Amino acid sequence: MARYSGIGGQAVIEGVMMKNKSEYAVAVRKPDGQIEIKKSKSTSLRDKHKGFDIPIIRGVVTFIESFTMGMGVLNYSASFYEDDEKKDMTEEQKKKAEKKDSILTVLIMILAIILAIGIFVLAPFFAMEALKKVIPSEMLRGFLEGVLRVIIFIAYVKLITLVEDIKRLFKYHGAEHKSINCVENGEDLTVENVKKQSTEHRRCGTSFLLFVMVVSILFFMFIIVGAVWLRMLLRILLIPVIAGLSYELIRFLGSHEGKVVYVISRPGMWLQRLTTAEPDDEMIECAIASINAVFDWRAFQGKPALPTEMEDEDADAQETADVQSDTVNEADASTEGETQVAARTENDHLQASETETDKPAQDMAAEFVTEESVEDIIVEDF
Repeated sequence: MARYSGIGGQAVIEGVMMKNKSEYAVAVRKPDGQIEIKKSKSTSLRDKHKGFDIPIIRGVVTFIESFTMGMGVLNYSASFYEDDEKKDMTEEQKKKAEKKDSILTVLIMILAIILAIGIFVLAPFFAMEALKKVIPSEMLRGFLEGVLRVIIFIAYVKLITLVEDIKRLFKYHGAEHKSINCVENGEDLTVENVKKQSTEHRRCGTSFLLFVMVVSILFFMFIIVGAVWLRMLLRILLIPVIAGLSYELIRFLGSHEGKVVYVISRPGMWLQRLTTAEPDDEMIECAIASINAVFDWRAFQGKPALPTEMEDEDADAQETADVQSDTVNEADASTEGETQVAARTENDHLQASETETDKPAQDMAAEFVTEESVEDIIVEDF
């Protein structure tokens, strides 16, 4: 059974961002193939003021902060793939370009929010208003409005998957989910173990967006007012409330187990099949590097810590010292052996010298004996 770790993440351009409490890390695969890791801290309003940590309100705060951070890390990852003109800029020119990029990012965020409200909120509303004569029941129109919103969202996601860069982004999204699943399922965080995991996860932003649309159906079915402009305004003003409720729901589902939890979670996890894909080994390596930068998964799993880099260096130094000591001992033994051989050789030489010195005397004695014997023989014959 998977354990709740509290880790969250996001796919970025050629990389993965992982967040654990107030720390987050972005691991990006650079054009040269190396992984660049940037680790930072993010202080939430929920930590500074208790009022922002109240249920539903904390969901709104988290959504806004996650959206802002997400745009920031996407821009950071994109900076590694900027064109050659920017690379040749001076520092002053780069600062001006970064300032322009920041302004552009804010404008894009505002435009994205306006488009999202227009496509996913107002378009279904006006579509149902156009069918007012055909469908007089406001409750039924509210329900169909929500269904149409879900259909538009699914069609939108399906459409953007045709873009090649989005396909790669969704693969990194899959690497993010599989890595977190690996940690929460109690397995060592290795490429091989991660590959065995599912690309689905209950705390995914895709599931959150689906819950937003489903909760909005329940709201707009029962909030019935006469004026069209007021109904339209309420749909916009209630977005933060719906987002807050959806956050509480997905947070509960992500930290609990059971058949009911499984059933409620399934639609969102089915939808994730559109926003995630099977990653390759290099993408998984980015996700693993990002987790390792902000989360001690071995402590979370109750496993002993691996030797630190300093301990590894000490072990290497000790091993080197042992090798050097063995080498010195071998050299000493070799020298001692050579000395003993030399001593034995010198002794043999001395004995040989003494033998050579005694040889003339021995030869003379032998000659004397021989002559004496011959003389005796001669005397006897005569």
